[in-house]
Amino acid sequence: MKKHLSIGLSTFALAALLSGCAGGTGTSPTSAAATTPPGSAAATSAPASTSAPAAAAPDLKVADSSAGRIVVDGKGMSVYYYTKDVKDSGTSTCTGSCLDAWPPVLAAADTPAVDGVTGTVGTIATPDGKQQLTINGMPVYYYAKDLAAGDILGQGVGGVWYLVAPSGEMITGAAGY
Repeated sequence: MKKHLSIGLSTFALAALLSGCAGGTGTSPTSAAATTPPGSAAATSAPASTSAPAAAAPDLKVADSSAGRIVVDGKGMSVYYYTKDVKDSGTSTCTGSCLDAWPPVLAAADTPAVDGVTGTVGTIATPDGKQQLTINGMPVYYYAKDLAAGDILGQGVGGVWYLVAPSGEMITGAAGY
C-alpha cells in the first residue's frame, strides 16, 4: 500500500510541476514581447511573423523645416554637407577636432534604408572602420549643437556647412527663422 501511495504522490507532484512549467513557458515570451521596448534582446528574438522590420527607422528620411524639406536621420536629426569634402572621393575631410562638432552620420546596416530621399545614398569607410553615409557621393554629418529633432543650428556655419535637400542638393540659403 505504501508503495502505491508513493508512486501516486510522485506522479501527482510531477504532473503539477510540469503543468506549472508549461504555463510559464507559454505565456512568458508573449508578455515580454508586448512590454519590451524595440531594440532590446527580447524584442529582437520575437517570432518572424511580427512586424519588427517595418518598425525599424530608416537611416535617412525627409522632414519639413524652416529651410524647407531637408534630409534627417531616422530620429529626425538634421544632416549636413561640408563644402570642403570632394564629391565621390570616398573620404571625409572632416577629421580630428572637426569630428567633435560634426560627427559622421553612420549607417545602421550594410545597405542604408531611406524614406523619401531621392539622391543616391551610399557609404564610405571611416578611419575606425565604420560606414559613414553619403548622398550623391558627399559624406553627411550631424551638428553637435543640434540637440533635438528639427534643430538646424548648423545651417551656414562658417560658410561651409549646409543642410541637404531630399534630391541630394546642398541648401545654401539661410534658414527662415
